[in-house]
Amino acid sequence: MSRTLLVALGTVLLVAGAVFWWQGHAAIRQNAAVTAAPSEQASDEPFEEALPSADAAGLEGPALPHATEQTREQRRFDHFDKDRDDRITRNELLAPRAKDFRKLDADGNNLLTFEEWATSTVNKFKGADADGDGALTRAEFATTKQKTKKPACKCK
Repeated sequence: MSRTLLVALGTVLLVAGAVFWWQGHAAIRQNAAVTAAPSEQASDEPFEEALPSADAAGLEGPALPHATEQTREQRRFDHFDKDRDDRITRNELLAPRAKDFRKLDADGNNLLTFEEWATSTVNKFKGADADGDGALTRAEFATTKQKTKKPACKCK
């Protein structure tokens, strides 16, 4: 069943790709025929347009710009100044932290309890406490160990 479905899907994609290629190729040929001058259409030789040239000897372009500390500081200021009034209000400065606060405030009451703040540790404890007695035995505590990845190479 799944093999038939994959073959049918592949066939549809192949046909759709061929149709798009064919239409695009036809559109390119049609545009080329419309833009070519009548004298060029009769000729079998390809049209070659002269490339622009300039004498660049002794010319030098402008120097590359360098970011100064002032421009870096201006970018940092502009990051926080959302309404672009050249003033950073308290709300503008604290806005990026509000999203993180809302993630932690599980009940949405704008008060962060210790349980909400330590939610990842609380969830890890609940998951490890297999018997639900509110305490971890040595065996239960062993399940909380962080899994470490072994390096792909034996580099020293």
